[in-house]
Amino acid sequence: MTEKPMAPANGPPKRRARDALLEAASRRFYADGLARTGIDTITAEAGVAKKSLYNNFSSKADLVAAYLDARHEEWMGLYRARLAGAASAQDRVLAVFDAYADHADLAYERGFRGCGLLNAAAELPAGDPGRTVVRRHKEEVEALLSQHVAELLPRSPERARSLARHLAFLLEGSMARAGLEGNDSCIHEARRIAAALIGTTL
Repeated sequence: MTEKPMAPANGPPKRRARDALLEAASRRFYADGLARTGIDTITAEAGVAKKSLYNNFSSKADLVAAYLDARHEEWMGLYRARLAGAASAQDRVLAVFDAYADHADLAYERGFRGCGLLNAAAELPAGDPGRTVVRRHKEEVEALLSQHVAELLPRSPERARSLARHLAFLLEGSMARAGLEGNDSCIHEARRIAAALIGTTL
């Protein structure tokens, strides 16, 4: 996630501590991974006592879940900004791809390492609540694609669902490859492919 300003000094102390902890955890979890990031590292970077962490989060797992929720909300903010400038249904489909490219272009401390949600899920065991958060995010992204594709093909709901699924897989594949390459070029290429696919359906 990007570096974010601390809460105002006159804000509630508990809220300031929680925000500082979440921001520090977000930087460290993305840069170093969940397993390699300990509580001591997070509290030191946040500049708060370890007790503050447990006053705000019941466990490291609770902090991880908050981090994953924050990643989702961060992406949703980028998507909404792109959606606001979309003039057509086709533009709205492509806004989903643009939001992923925007996420890749944020100022990461050690460079872009791919989808932070999928990176985290890869470290979590099957059945972990954090994996549910990640799955919900991916399902919501696919639902957004389905909604916008349905606008393009109002008389062909089955075809629209199939195309949306295809686009969702294209997007995820491009994001995984972009993480390996450390830049957004694969996402932009996927966007061009998506635009071509949409064009052949109209």
